[in-house]
Amino acid sequence: MNATGDNGGEARNKSVYIVEDDADVANVVRTVLRDFGFEIVLCRTASDLFHQVGCRVPDLCIVDLGLPDMDGMDVVRRLKEKCNCGVLILTGRDYVADRILGLELGADDYVTKPFDPRELVARVRSILRRIATHPGGDAPGKNGFIRFDGWRFHADNNLLTAQDGREWSLSTAEAQLLKVFLSRPNRILTREQLLNDRDVSPYDRSIDVRISRLRRKLEIDPQNPKMIRTVYGAGYLFSAAMD
Repeated sequence: MNATGDNGGEARNKSVYIVEDDADVANVVRTVLRDFGFEIVLCRTASDLFHQVGCRVPDLCIVDLGLPDMDGMDVVRRLKEKCNCGVLILTGRDYVADRILGLELGADDYVTKPFDPRELVARVRSILRRIATHPGGDAPGKNGFIRFDGWRFHADNNLLTAQDGREWSLSTAEAQLLKVFLSRPNRILTREQLLNDRDVSPYDRSIDVRISRLRRKLEIDPQNPKMIRTVYGAGYLFSAAMD
């Protein structure tokens, strides 16, 4: 299969690091992504990955969770701390808890084995489009802060400060969600929009978990939210006055 003519140059000069110790799976992923024009670097261990990252930061990493030298969740955490690249988890772990944890650590998507190679390519391309559209997130306001309803959010270090001075350090996933809300206040946003248009299964509740965690920080009564409102059958509305 050769589909390089189908991507409109989208994959040109885009590098993808595959972190997978199963040779058969790694070869399938490498072959299909190369057919779509991506530059591929194959890593069998986490140590190999971070050596490669030290030489060149990729556009995206595909990370298996069952690596021989480091748990894949720790790999995701270190990647998000070290560099600004997309992360897709590709794993045999089909547990909701692992899916939620991976997304909370900042992974852009979570795909379980066995997988359809065409779907994997679609998800890779979707992540890279989002990164290209929002490379650094929304621009912060004066002094690097975004202010709303007496709150202050520092987009550079994910620090959220209440009017009374209390502070929370948001996870990468929570910060990404808040940035989307802040960029489109007082508008109903679907679950897909809140995940930057990632294809969402009807059974994927990861966005609801992020909403719940953000409400615990922002709402006086998280069970009766006033700022992050649920619009049943439509999505969520962030009701806040931007300063």
